Amino acid sequence: MDQNQVLDEFRAAGALLEGHFKLSSGLHSPVYLQCAKVLMDPSRAGRLCAAFADQIRATGVAIDLVVSPAMGGVIVGYEVARQLGVPGIFTERVDGEFELRRGFEIPTGARTLMMEDIITTGLSSRECIKTINEWGGNVVAAGCLINRSGGRAEVGAPITALATIDAPTYKPEDVPAAMQAIQAVKPGSRGMKA
Repeated sequence: MDQNQVLDEFRAAGALLEGHFKLSSGLHSPVYLQCAKVLMDPSRAGRLCAAFADQIRATGVAIDLVVSPAMGGVIVGYEVARQLGVPGIFTERVDGEFELRRGFEIPTGARTLMMEDIITTGLSSRECIKTINEWGGNVVAAGCLINRSGGRAEVGAPITALATIDAPTYKPEDVPAAMQAIQAVKPGSRGMKA
């Protein structure tokens, strides 16, 4: 699956949005990718995650475990783990920090893929990787369906992405005038309010 096919899957799901969006990072962007809408179709999720699994296999990196940050990475992490034939677990925020809960453990030295849906700044990926390392895992790769940083995000492990786009982000005080004329919405898990 090439980059255009990946983006076509997002468009077909109504998940590639344009306008004025406030991201969970606090940054603003004219582009928003609503990965949950893509993953709500099991066939589409299966196609994308199978393509990602093929891509990660092509790197030659052996994977023992997939760990994802909740909430956005849970579905994609599970499906990539299933495609790779390895267990998949997730971290959750407790008092602002990622933790393993639900009896999840990471075997010492487990070759781990940290799997996200979308990487923008890489912050939650870095935080998830920190948790994996604290539990004794060996993060050998980071993955996402879309790296919207244009490849600039650093997470502490090599990133494999099905598609890489350069979606601009702005601090609130730097939002261009044309975007300021559009009411900012905050899509995703917190609704579509400014």
